Amino acid sequence: MKKITVLGGGKIGRMVAFLLGTSGDYQVHIGDSDAAAATAAAQVAKGSGSAVDFSNEAQVRAALSGAWAVVSCAPFHCNPLIASCAKATGAHYFDLTEDVAVTKRVIDLAADARTVFAPQCGLAPGFITIAANHLANPFSSLDTLRLRVGALPMQPSNELGYNLTWSTEGVINEYINDCEAVQDGALVRVPALEHVERLIIDGIDFEAFNTSGGLGTLADSMRGKVRNLNYKTIRFPGHARLMRFLLQELRLSEHRDELRRILERAIPSTRDDQVVVFVSATGIRDGRLTESTYAKRIGARSIGGQHWTAIQITTAAGVCAIVDLVAQGKGSSAGLVRMEDFRFDDFISNRFGAHYA
Repeated sequence: MKKITVLGGGKIGRMVAFLLGTSGDYQVHIGDSDAAAATAAAQVAKGSGSAVDFSNEAQVRAALSGAWAVVSCAPFHCNPLIASCAKATGAHYFDLTEDVAVTKRVIDLAADARTVFAPQCGLAPGFITIAANHLANPFSSLDTLRLRVGALPMQPSNELGYNLTWSTEGVINEYINDCEAVQDGALVRVPALEHVERLIIDGIDFEAFNTSGGLGTLADSMRGKVRNLNYKTIRFPGHARLMRFLLQELRLSEHRDELRRILERAIPSTRDDQVVVFVSATGIRDGRLTESTYAKRIGARSIGGQHWTAIQITTAAGVCAIVDLVAQGKGSSAGLVRMEDFRFDDFISNRFGAHYA
């Protein structure tokens, strides 16, 4: 039985710990800055828990002592220290971050690592990367690859058409930072909240717009292989306009902590959410201009006698499947492992990845 440390006992960390800890193959220890959160996550995971200060190197190293791997569900800015401690203690490293700058620091640490470093293993980046690569593979010439993901309420009831379903800090971060894309074969940066488009999935109207981090390493991997590649977040219509008003006209992009407090005070969370995934690949296939699409809506549901939200299920299932595939010897055994290195069929047939099926 492999020992795994999960750092972060919040919504996602709790489900990661639950899936791994109840699988029968992993012994889970949960660390969180809040001892009560660590204890609560440990109970559902049939593991152990303790208080860990993610900014304290000695405490992080102690939490990783003897661990086969660490899964970071901590705030994204904590990941460089956690990755450094994983490298020092010889643990495989997995995280969920969408932050581009943090991921680049993790990639630098992976350069001469003796263990696996697999950043961005959740939903987007993560599963969406694997699905996009799978859709693109049959094309002899790839023109456009579009990745779209949204975490949304099932029944929107406010002007934003939105409920808080995951990290508020993470949402703000992706709405402000520049976004990577490939345009006419060149790697470029485009502004967040721009290039709004309409999407209709299962007869429901959505909008999608640029947000940061969702491509992961795919933009670099696909450069020279695709003419246009971009990632956008899916929301209900009108969301981008209102967020531009808050962030740009009211200049709350300069006051992120204040914006986080406003959103957390005014926008309720929900346990009845949905995750919407859409990928489109266009190019030459079998000698003809062809478009292939993949679309999926995943809702909240009960697993193991407990209610889990859609964002918990999809994010946790993503990283747990990658952990499982690495444990089975799939992918590289050391250094940086990119999500596009994993086969869609291996992922979706995995016991954790099957939650997407």
